[in-house]
Parts: sequence; C-alpha cells; structure tokens
Amino acid sequence: MSTQNLLIIGQGDIGLPVSNQLAQDGLNVTGLARGERHHYSLDDNAEFMQADALTLTAEQLRDFTAIAIIVTPDDYSTSGYHNSYLAISQHLATLADKLTNLSRIVFISSTGVYGQDNGEWIDDNTAPVTPEREASQVILQAEQVLQQGFGDKAIIIRPSGIYGRARLMRLRKAREPQKEAVAAEHWSNRIMDRDLVAIIVNVLTIDAPKPLYIATDYAPVTTFELGVWLSQQINETPPALDDKKAAVTGKRLHSNIPLAWLAYPDWQVGYRDILRHQEQYQEQHQE
Repeated sequence: MSTQNLLIIGQGDIGLPVSNQLAQDGLNVTGLARGERHHYSLDDNAEFMQADALTLTAEQLRDFTAIAIIVTPDDYSTSGYHNSYLAISQHLATLADKLTNLSRIVFISSTGVYGQDNGEWIDDNTAPVTPEREASQVILQAEQVLQQGFGDKAIIIRPSGIYGRARLMRLRKAREPQKEAVAAEHWSNRIMDRDLVAIIVNVLTIDAPKPLYIATDYAPVTTFELGVWLSQQINETPPALDDKKAAVTGKRLHSNIPLAWLAYPDWQVGYRDILRHQEQYQEQHQE
C-alpha cells in the first residue's frame, strides 16, 4: 500500500512499540492516548494525538488509511471491558460510512474468545464456543461490532498468552520453593510480546491481510511440561502432578502466523531468550 497513514489507538505495552516500529520504518504513524505525549516514550518521528477514543470524530479520522485498536481496560472487570474494547468498537463503527480513506481497521482481541476447554485443536476456521468468562464474551462482541460496521475492512488479531522479558509470571512460579501441584494435561499457548508487535506491524502494512490471525507460536504446551522444563533450566524443584486433575483441559491453538514473522517460533526459544537476558542483566549489575 502506498501513502499509508496509520493511527494506533492505545500507547501501552504493545501499542507503543507498534507505533515506534512503524515510525522507525519511515511510515506516517500517529499514536493516540488519553495522557500527554511526554508520558509515553514515543519515537520523535511519530505524530501524537491526545484524545479519548470515545470522543473521536470522523473529521479527526478521515485521513487515516489504517487504524489499530490496541487497548487495555482501566480495570479488569466486565464493565472495564465494556467501557474500553466494546465502547470504542461501537463508537468507531458509527463513523464507518464517513471514513472513505480507511482500508483496514485492525482489532487486537484475545484467544480467550474461544470457550473450548477440552484440549481441542483450534485453527482460524474454528468457530468460538461461547466463553464462560464474561470479559471474553465482551471482546467477542467487540469483534462482531467492527465486522458488522466495517465489513471486510475489519481484521481481527487474537493473541494467546503474552509473555516476554518483563512478563515473567511462569518464571516466578518456577522459582517458588513450595510449588502447587499442576494438572497433567492442561494445554496452554503463548506468544512473545516482541513477536506480537511484529505481527501487528505486518498486518497493518502488508497488501492483503487475512481477516483473522491467531497470534500464537507453533508449540502449544501443557502447563506441567512448561513448569518442569523451566524449573530444570533454573535448577529448581519441578512441580508435582495433581492427581485430582486428570481431565484434559485448555486448548491447542494452530498458529496461522507466517513463520518468517516470528523470532520466537516456540516457547523454548522464547524462554531461553528471557533466561539469557536475565543472566546478562545480573552480570551487568554485579560488575
């Protein structure tokens, strides 16, 4: 696409690096957030718009060729999701007819919209079973609002569990001396945060994006296998199996992300990077 003009709604842990990467790639990009510009480490080459996405007008948006919605709720209650994901999608959908320069609107959703929980394989043709979690139902509703409002201009990206050098929940669990017993077959899926940024940048800028991306790596893993492996890497006692939890749970996501987009195609590559990074950090601060 030529003469792209991109708007990134949300300048958080994913939205900000997306804006910065696009700016560094020489594209016209504007980061939108409610705070003042100096609150965000935004690249000098990026424009900035201080606004609440719920107040945006067609006049403000008319020149953008692509919009990405990368938001997090103010709080993780159902109403928090209503007031962010759903409210923003509903508001933008009311402006759809007036945004004649817009070629795509990219919504960062979640694989939580899949309510499947028996270890099923899921791909981009799998219809979500209604999720139990109300917040996930709200996110699915937001997807549908954008698809109804924008038709095939709406592109959905559903990331799985995001991890990274500063997202260390599993590593913290592996370091706990008294570990909880873990179910034998609870399937989990993840995507490195840096890879998610690269995926969003690619989906915003390639000529012909797919309507749906399952943003996950190529290796679903049980939480037990992951916990054992991580514990071994850091010389900690591995978790025990929970005999009371014998059922197969969770889901196995089949990624439809081009392998060339992923620097971390499986969780072992990702966690090795994180462990290496932590070692380097400790060495630097011991000198």
